[in-house]
Parts: sequence; structure tokens; C-alpha cells
Amino acid sequence: MTPETVVNIGQQALQIMLLIAAPMLLSALLTGLLVSIFQAATSINEQTLTFIPKLVVMFIVMILAGPWMIGTMTDYVTRLYSSIPELIR
Repeated sequence: MTPETVVNIGQQALQIMLLIAAPMLLSALLTGLLVSIFQAATSINEQTLTFIPKLVVMFIVMILAGPWMIGTMTDYVTRLYSSIPELIR
């Protein structure tokens, strides 16, 4: 196995990780932004107000995008394991 192959496998793993994490992270970011705008508009300064909406939105996103996330990860791991004989040479 060459160093280029190791770097390529690491790069693919990072790309898959970012792709899988993106829906959760973006939903938390947008929820936090909306709650912050609401807090600024109403002058509510409660720090714990953002926690529950983020939790609920991330749970909903996990339910909706979960099958896709698992399928993407399973596909990557299957391709990685099936390429092991070629990598050993």
C-alpha cells in the first residue's frame, strides 16, 4: 500500500464524514440562528432557550435523514472492505 493510497482513503473518509454530518450541523446552525433572532427581537436573554429547539430539530432531521446517512456509511464501508485485497498487493 502506497502513501498515496492511504491519503486517498483518509480523504474519502473525511468527505463521507462531512457529507453525513452536514444535515445535522446545518439544522442545528439554522435553528440556533432563528432562536437568536427571536431572542434579539423579544429581548429574552435566556441561555437555555436554544437547547430544546435544537434538540427537537436534530431529532427530526435524524429521523428523516437517518436512512440516507446509514445507507451512505454502509456503502462506503462495503466499498472499503471489498477493496482490501487490492490494497494489500
